[in-house]
Amino acid sequence: MINLLHEHDETPPMAAMPLFLMFFLAFLALLHLATKQQGAARRSKQSKHNKQPADGGLRCLPPSPPGLPVIGHLHLVGFLPHVSLRGLDARYGRGGLMLIRLGAVPTLVVSSPRAAEAVTRTHDHRLASRPPSTSAAALLNGSLDVAFAAYGEHWRQAKKLLTTHLLTARKVQSYRAGREEEVRLAVSKVRGAAEAGGEVDMSELLYGFTTDVMCRAVSGGRFFKVGDRTRLFRELLDATAALIGGVNMEDYFPWLLRFGVYRRAICAKADKVRKRWDELLDGVIDDHEGKMVQEEEPDFIEVLLSHQHEYGLTKDHLKAMLIDIFFGGTDTSYIVLEFIMAELLRNPLVMSILQAEIRRCVPEGQQMVTEDDLSALPYLKAVINETLRLHPPAPLLAPHYSMTDVHVDGYTIPAKIPILVNAWALGRDKSVWADAEEFKPERFMGIDVDINFKGNDFQFLPFGAGRRICPGMNFSISTLEIMVANLMYRFNWEVPVGMGCIDMTEVFRLTVHRKEKLILVPKMHFV
Repeated sequence: MINLLHEHDETPPMAAMPLFLMFFLAFLALLHLATKQQGAARRSKQSKHNKQPADGGLRCLPPSPPGLPVIGHLHLVGFLPHVSLRGLDARYGRGGLMLIRLGAVPTLVVSSPRAAEAVTRTHDHRLASRPPSTSAAALLNGSLDVAFAAYGEHWRQAKKLLTTHLLTARKVQSYRAGREEEVRLAVSKVRGAAEAGGEVDMSELLYGFTTDVMCRAVSGGRFFKVGDRTRLFRELLDATAALIGGVNMEDYFPWLLRFGVYRRAICAKADKVRKRWDELLDGVIDDHEGKMVQEEEPDFIEVLLSHQHEYGLTKDHLKAMLIDIFFGGTDTSYIVLEFIMAELLRNPLVMSILQAEIRRCVPEGQQMVTEDDLSALPYLKAVINETLRLHPPAPLLAPHYSMTDVHVDGYTIPAKIPILVNAWALGRDKSVWADAEEFKPERFMGIDVDINFKGNDFQFLPFGAGRRICPGMNFSISTLEIMVANLMYRFNWEVPVGMGCIDMTEVFRLTVHRKEKLILVPKMHFV
């Protein structure tokens, strides 16, 4: 039996404390003043929260672990928050609901399918906003994107544009030729290593593949093949992840933003990244605006430009949406591909079953798996689903934000607090999943199994659910299926001699990555 919990590099929560203690010592004087103000505000707020409302009932907040002054429960959250929060919920939560305080910010943590359904379906219309983020607002021109935009008319129109013109099933299918070409290029690199008896840095290969697929879909690919633009693009993806997914103290202590010098420092850091994005994206957009002839199948930028006036989009809108698309479409697909390959090497029987299915269904002599072949590969889809269950790329879904008070299972969720849905915990809920920590794709197969990632099965939400479900999930799945199918069809795979077991240690940012590079040895399978 494989117990994946023991393979997470989950540093004990108290080990995260020195970082915060250093910060607190540096700002001791400010904290002394802020604590007094915060304590008075909290007492007032708690009094307000527990006052008898108009309907005569009492407000009952979800349960909380014991906390500390000033920092709340930050000391209980380790370097893998999704793991720490599941442990805290098991001890202190009720019905998958738990209220914690991250610094000065009350935050609801959702860890059960029932609670997730309440948040993302039953009360979705009241909980579908996003918490304010100074860094995201500065980077995205005032949150003119979709992912970080507050719930409102701008968000509705921007999402409508994505879902009706950019990411429909028909539009995703129209990029088939580009995906298949990028697979051919990647397979050619692996074949070269196999013929030479060498190793392949799968982390680099898969990251390059997902980057190239996304660049081809967004801009036709030609723009990024000039000069060092691909390198710049990758640097910007890393900088964006560090900016938004890093430790931003103002997210935990909003009162810091009252100090002009701190606010200016935060904005300056974000502006530096935004200006580099501007330089890149202005070139991409200008390149498309200067085209004399449109492609037979327009890329994402051509579609956005063709609807620019209809939706009242400025160039800043376009750039913010493109950052969303690039970041969401590249990082998450790469993460899942790497976890799929790692799990298959850790479970050789599963890999052999998958290879047998693919090699049996693809016509004899055909050199590549095409997208026409994918519908006949149910075990491939099960492998992808099982990987998404155990390794959702964003284990804590992008935070929701309550716009009004909401009542769930006898508890009051106060207005204006962030809500974290722990998708990682949902996928490992032992009351729902048999052998929850084991990699068993068969659980997604059979005529009586009807579980998918489309937001209706709340024990399995790798792409979220409700109004905030990821609009790019069809694009992502298409990318995953065609790449995995060809890697398994054309090659047999081994770990390098002397390597031992594959290290599954994780690193948490906005998404979760494997800490170590995935190095594998390919062996040709002749077709």
